[in-house]
Amino acid sequence: MERPPAIVRWTLQLEDATALDAPVSALEPKIGALFGSGTRGSVLRGEWLGHALHPVLTDLVLGTWTSATLLDLLGGEESAAAARRLVGIGVLGAAPTAWTGWAEWSGARPREKRVGVVHAVSNATAIGLYAASWLARRRGGRGSGTGLALGGATAAAVGGYLGAHLASARKVGSHHPAYEVS
Repeated sequence: MERPPAIVRWTLQLEDATALDAPVSALEPKIGALFGSGTRGSVLRGEWLGHALHPVLTDLVLGTWTSATLLDLLGGEESAAAARRLVGIGVLGAAPTAWTGWAEWSGARPREKRVGVVHAVSNATAIGLYAASWLARRRGGRGSGTGLALGGATAAAVGGYLGAHLASARKVGSHHPAYEVS
């Protein structure tokens, strides 16, 4: 077998990083109680729908932020207010998106939980940078708001890669048993 690409090797190292077990162990009881158990956990995982909610909500958040970036880079001054609104909508949408992600994380296996913690930290960084971008824009700092948003986009890209890895390669995500391949 040929050597996997560097990003695959890095991702496998994350999965094997037992140093992440301490944060995972610290988070598990709290996250399980808040987002992973009972009716709340079932609703957040999308069991009522037969499909995980997290990917749908991530598309909303990332879509608003990507649209804001396009307006920042291509839209000119007349697009500044729309870009600010899009950044704000993404920041507001990040909370329920995170809740659904934590609900899925609570039922994941240890290797996936390690990657999930790094995914969450990357996304929390993105949320913080986008929130700072929104505040800078609100105070009239369009340039600094754009710069902060570009930093947020970078952090979100790392988080998005790891989330896609969890969903696609590791099959983390609720789904109805009818989708099982026979």
